[in-house]
Amino acid sequence: MASTSDFKNGLCIEFNNNLFTIVQFQHVKPGKGPAFVRTKLKNLNTGKVIDHTFNSGVKVNVARIERRPYQYLYKDDMGYNFMHTETFEQIPISETIINAPQFLKEGQNVEVVFHADTETPLTCELPPFVVLQVKYTEPGERGNTSSTSSLKPATLETGAEVNVPLFINTGDIIKIDTRTNSYSERVKV
Repeated sequence: MASTSDFKNGLCIEFNNNLFTIVQFQHVKPGKGPAFVRTKLKNLNTGKVIDHTFNSGVKVNVARIERRPYQYLYKDDMGYNFMHTETFEQIPISETIINAPQFLKEGQNVEVVFHADTETPLTCELPPFVVLQVKYTEPGERGNTSSTSSLKPATLETGAEVNVPLFINTGDIIKIDTRTNSYSERVKV
């Protein structure tokens, strides 16, 4: 049990018979009336973010979660298969709980969040940035190679498509932000 004074970003709570993680919270003490806490809660089953206001001092159940290191192996009809990096145990995970499955490449390290009581995987999180090679993109137009305001589509080695600046060529290695699914920078080899 925890009260609203224990809230922090990333805290996992049981609310309305579901597991939610706190994305954002704000303690509010109005000049008149009791204090309260505004929160944005992300449902770990559906990924939907909701707004909810708790009265100050309300007790909530804290869900025990564990973050475990896994490595992506391959995809088959069971889903995406991962191996625990310490125990070598293999588990299949459905695409719906992976935050950016289009950027998964064999050997990629991820963090899988488990509900500690039921041992069920809740989310699979890629690192904030992944480095991938551009497999195909149209050549940049001469004279526009230094401009970053114009973008063109590029197909990556995982098959995902992102928009990149005109100066990126086929074979370049780039850094992708998995939180926004966008180009971040070119990587020097």
